[in-house]
Amino acid sequence: MKLAAALSERADLQRKMSELGIRLNNNAKVQEGEEPSESPEGLMEELDRTIGRMEELIGRINLTNSQTLHEGKTITELLAHRDCLKNKIQIMRNFLDNASNKAGRLTHSEIKIHSTVHVAEIQKKVDGFSKELRECDELIQELNWTTELL
Repeated sequence: MKLAAALSERADLQRKMSELGIRLNNNAKVQEGEEPSESPEGLMEELDRTIGRMEELIGRINLTNSQTLHEGKTITELLAHRDCLKNKIQIMRNFLDNASNKAGRLTHSEIKIHSTVHVAEIQKKVDGFSKELRECDELIQELNWTTELL
């Protein structure tokens, strides 16, 4: 099984666990004399099987990510780099939004507000980070489709 297939199955299992939780809650109580539409015991057994498979899959995915190397970096390290780049880009974009907003003055006696940074220069840096993020994400996707799950 390829890593990408395991990741897809993990996403399906996450959705299934969420749905099972909803179904369990929907069948937690019934009016006196009524039967639940689904057996809570059966749903809990299905939840246990789903969680067991999820636990196995997560372990194998994490093992694969931590042992698969590309140019001296593990997939785990690439994932960490990608996540940190996403955070940095988000913070920098918010900063640039604030730095580039012009504060209008109604009269000449009002205080004039200036940006503390050169917005265009920082925007070029953020564009570079965005390109790096795209390339990193593409590499991770490629590795996901070419790496066998351990």
